[in-house]
Amino acid sequence: MAKSNQRSAAKQKTPQPPQSSHNPSLQDDLDSLDRELLRLVEQRCELVREVAASAPSGIAAGMHDAAKRARELVAKSESAADHVSGDAKLALLRHVASIGLANMHRMRVAYLGPQYSYTHLAAIKYFGDAAAFAPVASIAAVFEAVMRNEAIAGLVPIENSTDGRIVDTLSMFIRRTMHVCGEVVLPIHHNLLSRTPRERIVEVYSKPQALSQCRTWLANNLPNAQLIDMSSTTAAAQIAAEKPGAAAVAGIEAGREYSLDLIDANIEDNPNNFTRFAILGREQLAPTGDDKTAIMFQVNHQPGALADSMTIFKKANLNLTFIESFPIPERVNEYVFFIELAGHQDNANVAAAIATLSKRSQRVDVLGSYPRAVV
Repeated sequence: MAKSNQRSAAKQKTPQPPQSSHNPSLQDDLDSLDRELLRLVEQRCELVREVAASAPSGIAAGMHDAAKRARELVAKSESAADHVSGDAKLALLRHVASIGLANMHRMRVAYLGPQYSYTHLAAIKYFGDAAAFAPVASIAAVFEAVMRNEAIAGLVPIENSTDGRIVDTLSMFIRRTMHVCGEVVLPIHHNLLSRTPRERIVEVYSKPQALSQCRTWLANNLPNAQLIDMSSTTAAAQIAAEKPGAAAVAGIEAGREYSLDLIDANIEDNPNNFTRFAILGREQLAPTGDDKTAIMFQVNHQPGALADSMTIFKKANLNLTFIESFPIPERVNEYVFFIELAGHQDNANVAAAIATLSKRSQRVDVLGSYPRAVV
């Protein structure tokens, strides 16, 4: 009976909170520093507004300039004694810049969703994670959101180093008049994600492009698994989280979101696999000294017309960095050509080459000039 009373008394005893080992004075110092950081962020946002009032610029130009300044600042300030890595400093400065620009440009940035897709990651890389993002279901929907002024900018994939051109994007440039005001290059690292051990995986889900970019690895390591196409890598990750025996090929961020185990990392066949994305918008960016210009044109129907067009750029000493022929929808044996060249459309040699090309072609659309992406 005495033991029972002792146990009852123990249950009724109010548990005491664990004693903090923190030095109150040091904790006060940390709180003070955090308040100061918040004050400085607010002060920076006000300064960004003042700069924008005197020299207006769009969100694409603003984020590009902020990223460039951040790289220069970190390069000058790095020291062997630093407690914070250069990458962490860049991420912090990019986020702070994103906060300031997001407060000024409250419209959304449209991208090919869903969340945690590679296009979403590219959007974060360019605009920072404080921007207001709007995932949409198709590349066409990104174009429409920008055209209807429902988004201040849009982001679409344009080419992959393994699979080449993105057909849906090039097709939309033919159908819709759209301006390109930036680019971002995202290294693509695919991962095998699942809640099932690798030896019991019988199905692998992902978008067709991701499966294609891992075809050799999958054939060698999961030869009996069924490969199933999905609309996105994020949707594949969700299936892998719900279905025993299923795995997804997706980015690590999607794996974290759905609490998947990392079965194998970096399973892409090409270790230098990357996707380049175009920033759609209305901004006309000034020359930076390291720019590219995108042009879409259709040549006349006569022998040597395409060769003559290429000669224009050779004579102007312009380097072509991207060349694609693309069939015009619903018009048999008719093509347009997409090119990118090193230089800005305001540069004299570029402007002269475009003028000459316009005289010799059925159609010439300058899609835009923008700073070359930093990989």
